[in-house]
Amino acid sequence: MTEHNRSVRGLTVLVTGAASGMGRATAEVFAAEGANVAVTDYTLEGAEAVAEGIRASGGNAKAWRLNVADKAEIDAVVAAIAQHFGGLDCVVNNAGISGFSPIDAPGYDEIWDRLVTVLLTAQQRVIRAALPHLRKSKSPRIVNIASTEALGATAMDSAYAAAKAGVTGLTRALAVELGREGITVNCICPGPILTGMTQAIPDEQKQIYAKRRTALGRYGRPEEVAHITLSLCLPAASYITGVTIPVDGGLMARNA
Repeated sequence: MTEHNRSVRGLTVLVTGAASGMGRATAEVFAAEGANVAVTDYTLEGAEAVAEGIRASGGNAKAWRLNVADKAEIDAVVAAIAQHFGGLDCVVNNAGISGFSPIDAPGYDEIWDRLVTVLLTAQQRVIRAALPHLRKSKSPRIVNIASTEALGATAMDSAYAAAKAGVTGLTRALAVELGREGITVNCICPGPILTGMTQAIPDEQKQIYAKRRTALGRYGRPEEVAHITLSLCLPAASYITGVTIPVDGGLMARNA
């Protein structure tokens, strides 16, 4: 049997939107497994807090401010990360925002442009900036974070749903394009997760929704998504690419 390495120890991972929620959990999970973690976020203060916490726990992490809506900043930060750590092995495109609006509401175009830029365009830009470094890695991995909104939408969430569906398409296309180079590209679609985006929903409403819609009857925790991301980045995960994995407590499996 061929030996497969089930460790990310010594690999370098870039996580966008890593100051909170699933991004923070992803950074911490990778660091706990021995990876070098580039913690990036729109606010440097938030990214620094996560990186400091990782270092205090014995991990290796450094923070960068990264506005994923700015292509020049993406190019500069990705280059700085690769230079600092001596390479780049894994990219986790996690940064996200939300925006609800009826399609015929004033200001819809602005919401559309902002969500598509942050949720979709930014992911391909991060990947393009990282590609020269990923091509030098012995275990190059890309994981794009989408949403179950890409698989089954909610009213007044069309811009978000369209952008996240675009992420699943981008994932499949790049998996085919980059597969011969050994670069795997996969997508995770989180369902109802306890993050900043869902914090404003009253707990009672969360419980009602989770019991009605999910097989497990609860919201997920950020680290439960992070561990699936980690699994897709293992060197041993070398023959899985182009897939979209719901991490949703059985949301998409349930009819009623």
